[in-house]
Amino acid sequence: MKKKLIVKKNFLMSLFAVILGLIAGAILMFVTGSNPIEGFYYLFRGGLMNIERIGNSLATATPLIFAGLSVAFAFKTGLFNIGGAGQMLIGGLCATAVGLTFDWPKPILLTVIIIAAMIGGALWGALPGLLKARFNVHEVVATIMMNWIAYWTVFYLVPLYLKGPFLETESQRIPMAASLKVSWLTSLFSGSYINLGIFLAIIFVAITAFILERTTLGYELKAVGYNRDAAEAAGIGVNRNIVLSMAVAGALAGLGGATFYVGFASNMQIGVLPSQGFDGIAVALLGANSPWGVFAAALFFGLLHTGKGFMNAMTAIPPEIADTIIATIIYFAATSVLIERNWDKLNKFRLALRLRKSKQESLEDDSGGEQ
Repeated sequence: MKKKLIVKKNFLMSLFAVILGLIAGAILMFVTGSNPIEGFYYLFRGGLMNIERIGNSLATATPLIFAGLSVAFAFKTGLFNIGGAGQMLIGGLCATAVGLTFDWPKPILLTVIIIAAMIGGALWGALPGLLKARFNVHEVVATIMMNWIAYWTVFYLVPLYLKGPFLETESQRIPMAASLKVSWLTSLFSGSYINLGIFLAIIFVAITAFILERTTLGYELKAVGYNRDAAEAAGIGVNRNIVLSMAVAGALAGLGGATFYVGFASNMQIGVLPSQGFDGIAVALLGANSPWGVFAAALFFGLLHTGKGFMNAMTAIPPEIADTIIATIIYFAATSVLIERNWDKLNKFRLALRLRKSKQESLEDDSGGEQ
């Protein structure tokens, strides 16, 4: 019962953040001389108007799902994984290197690509976890540094070993055998960017939810997040769980890198940190760090990202308005703790008034009976 109440409260807080973000976007459209109703119509229509657009929205959401899961999983252990961008880069680098090196049948090659991306991301996440566990180095600092190490690693390795035939700044194109795109899925969605990554995302959302809610490991990870000292006193290996949590978070982000670089895209470009690694923080916040909440939040953000270009084309409303809506939603999702506290205070105040009124009525009834 208590769990259902928490889920309901989280859902209402997320819904409240979305509504406030949309209201802020409507005000901004109105101030800039645009029609908010028309703007929202084309914004959402741009992501849902036909099967191709729906496929593009799902494809855009896929890396966000993995990035959001990565942040949410680490947060359950009381850790803030801000290194999703670097973990995605290394996962994408491993996936791209395997895809360009081996000429195997597609099912075998894709399996190896997925495993390689997970291992690369896991190692990139485990190192900040180890620094946190052994030397108490704050994971935010460590993961930010790892982002830039990943950035310059890719900057160096891609032109040296994976360079394409024309530009120094990008890798060779991924062959179809190594791509998560498959012809039947592309045809089903009328040529959209959708790929097998969306099915991987659903599978890993379910696996993550199962681990966190139904396993001893999930219980131990959450226990460390709630109270590290109490968990250690109960015999739970705190340091081991910190490293493991960051490794799993890195593996999830690495998978996001694979779905982006050998799924959504067709090659790797240097000099770019994938924005999805940072957007995953917003997805996790809006999804209340719940795996299925992350899934829903990522789909919503994917819809906004896909529709903003169409809104701009049809109404001349700048696409930055959609980015502002997303930023405002993130702001209200981040401040949901304060909203929740005030909501709880209001409920307590209302309960106290009811009790006082009930007590007063009871006293009046007693005095009336005595007379």
